[in-house]
Amino acid sequence: MEATGTDEVEKIKSKFMSAWHNMKYSWVLKTKTYFSRNSPVFLLGKCYHFKTDESGELSTDGSNFDKINTEISGNVEEFRKDFISRIWLTYREEFPQIKGSALTTDCGWGCTLRTGQMLLAQGLMLHFLGRAWVWPDALDIDNSESESWTTHTVKKLTASFEASLTAEREPKILSNQQQQTLKRNCDDSEMRNEVYHRKIISWFGDSPLAAFGLHQLIEYGKKSGKTAGDWYGPAVVAHILRKAVEEARDPELQGVTVYVAQDCTVYSSDVIDRQCSFLDSGKADTKAVIILVPVRLGGERTNMDYLEFVKGILSLEYCVGIIGGKPKQSYYFAGFQDDSLIYMDPHYCQSFVDVSIKDFPLESFHCPSPKKMSFKKMDPSCTIGFYCRTVQDFEKASEEITKMLKSSSKEKYPLFTFVKGHSRDYDFASSPLREERDLFSEDEKKRLKRFSTEEFVLL
Repeated sequence: MEATGTDEVEKIKSKFMSAWHNMKYSWVLKTKTYFSRNSPVFLLGKCYHFKTDESGELSTDGSNFDKINTEISGNVEEFRKDFISRIWLTYREEFPQIKGSALTTDCGWGCTLRTGQMLLAQGLMLHFLGRAWVWPDALDIDNSESESWTTHTVKKLTASFEASLTAEREPKILSNQQQQTLKRNCDDSEMRNEVYHRKIISWFGDSPLAAFGLHQLIEYGKKSGKTAGDWYGPAVVAHILRKAVEEARDPELQGVTVYVAQDCTVYSSDVIDRQCSFLDSGKADTKAVIILVPVRLGGERTNMDYLEFVKGILSLEYCVGIIGGKPKQSYYFAGFQDDSLIYMDPHYCQSFVDVSIKDFPLESFHCPSPKKMSFKKMDPSCTIGFYCRTVQDFEKASEEITKMLKSSSKEKYPLFTFVKGHSRDYDFASSPLREERDLFSEDEKKRLKRFSTEEFVLL
């Protein structure tokens, strides 16, 4: 009887907290973001220029777009379409109850899991869709809840961009057969891309069966002593994502693996072993790898000496973003302009979407407006992510990043390192590919506990 009464109290408490969080986190989009006209904007390896002859700032609400020429309008539109095409994962409410708790929302505690999901989603988008892909319906998002990127602005930008293209060149005349072939190829490609677009989002659905959904991530987190409602740090989330990808059973996901750096060190042979694990099963292809590197960009505060390195990382085409934030809030960093980081914010409570139904709505999984934050406000604890499709891509990336680390490091030791050989060669844990009954080895558990005590608390 007492147990039943306690359960009822917990349910009432959960509903009350849910109502409070829904009210607290429902106004986050009602802000304006300004971009300089005179500095390039980088978004996950792509560079956009809004440069004009006049100085000043560009507001994302469209209030001063009248003065911008058609070339700049096109670039603004391309940037916005690219940004909106990234997958946005936020707080949700009224999803199926999390096992072992009365929680049906992650408001107030799940932000780092959400930013981790966004980073992994970007890695999967690179794998299945490529960096050049953009969502065809990106500019059709109705952003009536936000004061930025109004529909009027979008229509004006579209018209300006189309006008600039028309003025630049005469249209090529194709034969009927060429037109039909082109249309058929485009239709097939778009259909394939849209299937993968929806499939990737469905893997992050808020249901117990979704491979990378909140429910599954929390189950893997239990192995490191975490439960639903706890706060998660960027390093712990990196290990949880690795386990989630390892345990995923969808055949489409068998060609992807995740490697987490050990004590700020990437062991090249361990990474390549993961990529070549297909060879043991008789398959010719290697796996793509998402490399996650938990680091600290300083002591209690972020060291500004790391700014150029972080900007360099976000300028790489194979970067999949950074799980970071500022104290008590986690953000997904995807780009920068000058000394400000561009990010997506998970602190926005949205209703549960059942991704198992056909043609489920996609709008709430795409962020209509970017946000910016000064680098100096960033919390030093973060996890950096990279995607490498092949072993050759990994070797090229490791060389390129090593050069960046050496050139940006004013200290004796770089932020992290790439080392030849296996971790076991340096008296660390044995091969990371070994079979384990438990999801986390004893060595990993110790490391995760250390991260849990060292990292900042996230709300």
